[in-house]
Amino acid sequence: MSHTNGPGRHLPVLQALLITLGMVITTDILKTAPTVALHVGEDYFYAVWVLGGLASMAGALCFAEMASAFPHPGGDYHFLRTAYGERMGFLFAWSRFSVMHTGWIALSAFMFADYVDAVLPLGQLGSGLFAGAVIAALVLLNLTGKHIGFMTQTLLVGLLALGFLSIASAGVWLAWQGIEAPAPALVPAAADSGVAGFSAAMIFVFLAFGGWSDAATLSAEVRDGRRGIFIAMLGALSVLLVIYLALNWAFVRGLGFAGLAASNAPAVELLNRAFGAPGVTLIVLMVGIAAIATINSTLLVGARTTYAAARDVPQLQRFGEWDARHGVPRKALLAEGAVALLLVLFGSFTQSGFNTMVEYLTPVYWLFLSLSSLALIVLRRRFPDVPRPVRVPFYPWLPLLFFSLCLYMLVSSVTAVGWGAFVGIAVLLVGAVLLAGLSRRVSTPRQALQQGRD
Repeated sequence: MSHTNGPGRHLPVLQALLITLGMVITTDILKTAPTVALHVGEDYFYAVWVLGGLASMAGALCFAEMASAFPHPGGDYHFLRTAYGERMGFLFAWSRFSVMHTGWIALSAFMFADYVDAVLPLGQLGSGLFAGAVIAALVLLNLTGKHIGFMTQTLLVGLLALGFLSIASAGVWLAWQGIEAPAPALVPAAADSGVAGFSAAMIFVFLAFGGWSDAATLSAEVRDGRRGIFIAMLGALSVLLVIYLALNWAFVRGLGFAGLAASNAPAVELLNRAFGAPGVTLIVLMVGIAAIATINSTLLVGARTTYAAARDVPQLQRFGEWDARHGVPRKALLAEGAVALLLVLFGSFTQSGFNTMVEYLTPVYWLFLSLSSLALIVLRRRFPDVPRPVRVPFYPWLPLLFFSLCLYMLVSSVTAVGWGAFVGIAVLLVGAVLLAGLSRRVSTPRQALQQGRD
């Protein structure tokens, strides 16, 4: 039997932290580290990773305040809708449904299939079938109930963290054995320098840290409603920063800085140097675990955003039902899986690279992240009496500083990347056309706030 009452507070804080970590920790770092090294050089390499981590924490503080004051399974969808109105909320939900979440699910499934294909050839259509099977299996797994989906995610994140630590241990092992980094056969020429190089590097650094804002969708399910989401978000980013610094140190120690900048697969090269063939096998396993963890966490988050948005659109309310028996938004989850499978079908007949997907996702991501950072100020002014267990320090300067960073990254994502950025923007405009064709009920921000409390 389906109900629309929504989720209850069932999630322990530590488990919420691990799930949040799973939303942000991916194998992106294995692709982005050489690109960052090429753009910023050795002197500022670690500094840009620290800057990316601290800036992400500043943004997470803004989201933690809003999530503790306005807990809702829609997360930043609810913040945007309450601050700016239902039309903005709908456009954000559309962008996640059509660009960010389902696209990332399909991309992660294809990445897993490609690595499997390198070891066990799958055939011309085999990669698409394998990717689709992974998505379908995880959708079915999450349909069995909230506890299964969350427990699976916790286990996957634990395994993935151990895998990353094993890569870092390769650097320690080489240092202990006194094995020096080899001189690269070809020293790569530096990419853009100065501001242009910094901007390009930060796009990839923030990509590696991206996903922390999705944790706001757990705000209505964390047991400690006062500070649970704050601990989950800031704790996950702190752990992630330590892991990324350890990984980058291991890459530089094992391959040399020039070797890292010239590498297409630094983790494979590092583990091959340290442990031989078993190390390469470990990387394939890690990619599989990372892909499954990413798809699972994105399904958990994406379905909740779709569920929350569908409740506010009369024509879509059948997707805004909560299955109280299993504790999941069943129809929203099925819709997310169906669109991801359609993208897999489309991708099976096209060629799509990692950088193209970065271009496709990045402008839309920074556009709404900038609006969300300003939403904190709007909500404080409109609802000053709402209790705020977590309050951003240095208000309003910290939110404004993060907003400025978001605008800078938005401009950089459009000017420093290719045509894929404009495709993502075009898909967002399709959502605006769809919005114009829907008969929406008019509600004030205060009514939207009351709906979130019900």
